[in-house]
Amino acid sequence: MRTHQEDARVFKALCDPKRLAILEQLRSGEKCACVLQEPMDLTQSGLSYHMKILCDSGIVTSRQEGKWTYYRLSDAGREMALERLRAIITPNVEQDNLCPSCGR
Repeated sequence: MRTHQEDARVFKALCDPKRLAILEQLRSGEKCACVLQEPMDLTQSGLSYHMKILCDSGIVTSRQEGKWTYYRLSDAGREMALERLRAIITPNVEQDNLCPSCGR
């Protein structure tokens, strides 16, 4: 069972315009950090900050090749994020949760 802390890590990754733009770039496939950095007008440390959040969420994975880091969308991370969003926003109405005073 996932915790609210884990869910917050996933949704934090999605609540920044720069991270959303990075995800948009990654939709077309794996990208080197230098390719992601240029159109975003980010410093290397700025990109690293955003990529750490995206990788920590599980939505993005990375690999090293020499001195370069390559990033791509994670199929498992995407499915997990969608599953969590569905779980959180899907009503879970149970009779046991009725208010004892008003019955609602």
